[in-house]
Amino acid sequence: MKTFPKNFLWGSATSAPQSEGHSLKDGKSATTWDYWFKTSPEKFHENQGPANTSNMYEMYQEDCKRMKEIGLNSFRTSISWARLLPDGKNVNQEAVTFYRNYFKEIIKNDVKPIINLFHFDMPMWLMEKGGWETRESVDAFAFYAKTAFELFGDLIENWTTFNEPIVHIECGYLNGAHYPAIHDFKKAVQVGYHTLMAHVYAVQAFREVMASGSIGIILNITPAYARSDDKGDQIAKENADLLTMKSFLDPAVKGAIPNDLIQLIKEHDLTPKTVSTDTSLIKENTVDFIGLNYYQPLRVQAPVNPNFPAQTPDDLFAPYDWPEKRINPYRGWEIYPKAIYDVAMMMKNEYNNFPWYVSENGMGVANEERFLDEQGMIQDDYRIDFMKEHLDYLYQGIQEGSNCFGYHTWTFIDCWSWLNGYRNRYGFYRLELENNFKRRLKKSGLWYKETAQNNGY
Repeated sequence: MKTFPKNFLWGSATSAPQSEGHSLKDGKSATTWDYWFKTSPEKFHENQGPANTSNMYEMYQEDCKRMKEIGLNSFRTSISWARLLPDGKNVNQEAVTFYRNYFKEIIKNDVKPIINLFHFDMPMWLMEKGGWETRESVDAFAFYAKTAFELFGDLIENWTTFNEPIVHIECGYLNGAHYPAIHDFKKAVQVGYHTLMAHVYAVQAFREVMASGSIGIILNITPAYARSDDKGDQIAKENADLLTMKSFLDPAVKGAIPNDLIQLIKEHDLTPKTVSTDTSLIKENTVDFIGLNYYQPLRVQAPVNPNFPAQTPDDLFAPYDWPEKRINPYRGWEIYPKAIYDVAMMMKNEYNNFPWYVSENGMGVANEERFLDEQGMIQDDYRIDFMKEHLDYLYQGIQEGSNCFGYHTWTFIDCWSWLNGYRNRYGFYRLELENNFKRRLKKSGLWYKETAQNNGY
């Protein structure tokens, strides 16, 4: 029996834009996803847009009971900025009623809510002004954060500012998977910097508004592993870690952007526009905890004939195809559970054993109906095996002293996933889109319930 620490969080995560539905109803204004689907629906898998997603807006009461039924003691979701403040200034009272009822229902079912403020869903009114490219976005986000704390702080103790900020930077400004789908390394760095400062100002607002509680940030961690010990490969690893991991982790925990990152950015003429007071604000507004999403590692090698100055991150660290890799064929991601132990040791040894939790970990699989049994339950043993492998290494890290306080899966109920729609499923509950959003428990949900109740397996 592998028993985890007392009061360990066994939970799951989703987001407002991926689960709520009602994307242009009940006072909510458009986000970049609403706009992109309207203008380019062909980009979305099977024309599955953000309008309905999993319909939690209408079904949250039953869904909160389902959380309790499978043993969750915690749950992370997000608030939709465009729902709460449709024009960025005026509060939508229908949104306030919905979120207060939703959060109360989570708590009523003995589940601890962790509420995130931004999960890739930029309001279109702000995007039209330049989005995260503009300094105005920092102040706009700070106002939104302060509003949320004031409206829901009596219910919610645990908050996070952003989910995976590196993703909306990379996908929106480097690889084309998120709107505005442009390719501009310098703009990507500026977007990243404004996102960081928006986070900092939100933490400052939290300290001003909330008398108690805690605030953190959710980062996606893709630990870099070099092809070899050769100097060029090792430099590639250092560059990858600086850009994809330490760029947000160090300011959030240590209160400073790494000097090596500042020099790297400067060397390649990528330095963003800043404000003189930013450095002191970053130092003064560190977080209380960190959530780390882990799905896959990052294999890197020295670039061959890179551009200078760098035009893309590939000029600083090139991808390496590790011949021994094990792949999830549906997502194309490497399955490497040991990295979660390496992350645990990193947090212990390099970040003064700062409190953290696994805020997402999961396995997406397409066409899961292949695994339906006669009773209508999906026998997703592959998902159970995936969780066990990762939890084995997480347990080892905790046994060796890493200050990890929880494990959340992605996700609770199959959810909409951006351009991929419902192609890959991750949930403990199967969502039947063609059957009025009916939820059906999968085998993995039963396993997770037993694990949560036993605080181990």
